Amino acid sequence: MLRGQNDWIMELQERQEFRQPAIFRSFSGLVAAESTRLGGFSNGPYASLNLGLNTGDDDALVQANRAFFFNALGWTTEQVASAYQVHGDSILQVDTPCREEGFDALITDVPGIFLTVTVADCTPILVLDPVRPAVAAIHAGWRGTVLGILKKTILRMQEVFGTNPQDCRAFIGACIDACSYEVDADVAQHFSAPYAQWSPELQKYLLDLKSANQAQLLEVGLLEEHIEISPYSTVLNNDLFFSYRKEKGITGRMLNGIGLI
Repeated sequence: MLRGQNDWIMELQERQEFRQPAIFRSFSGLVAAESTRLGGFSNGPYASLNLGLNTGDDDALVQANRAFFFNALGWTTEQVASAYQVHGDSILQVDTPCREEGFDALITDVPGIFLTVTVADCTPILVLDPVRPAVAAIHAGWRGTVLGILKKTILRMQEVFGTNPQDCRAFIGACIDACSYEVDADVAQHFSAPYAQWSPELQKYLLDLKSANQAQLLEVGLLEEHIEISPYSTVLNNDLFFSYRKEKGITGRMLNGIGLI
């Protein structure tokens, strides 16, 4: 990465238009970032850096937002891999940039491909195997978390790339926080007590997706010190992040991406 480009990335980060996970900063040959809702061209409920392709926003503005975001990171839209996410546990091994349907996790060991997932409350997770090297981008809502998509993704990397989970670094990004994610018993029943807690005041269960996904990483063999968890909440920090629940379904999407260079 050119020095001038890196200075530009730092400036955008200071303006809170996106964040670079600290867990990845010591690794060369890698770009990883989490967007915020700031610094784009969209208006109204999509203001302003809406990167979601299926939100009801003006497509021309979304494309302008995406071009701005990717270019700031040193990528072009032609280098991006993404999928229409369906809250499942299907994993796509990516060999060329693409736009697919029906996958909630993408993995690759090919340089020059930027793997992306979009979110607006669900949990985004980025993973690096610095030894192979290889990367993954995962979208985990409550259904994907119950299906164990994160654990399955690490195991798939182990199978196809020879990844050792103890070598991996992972970033669990901004999502709906435990104190805001109210669910009924039909959802809570799928989670054990540490991750679904009954609130007598709310008469609802409170679901902690960050901790549930961290547990999957630890179970599959990642070291605790190799996991970074965003302190941000899409609900409590709605000025910085889109929230599908808080904004009643009419809102934009953030993007989390990772790629080898």
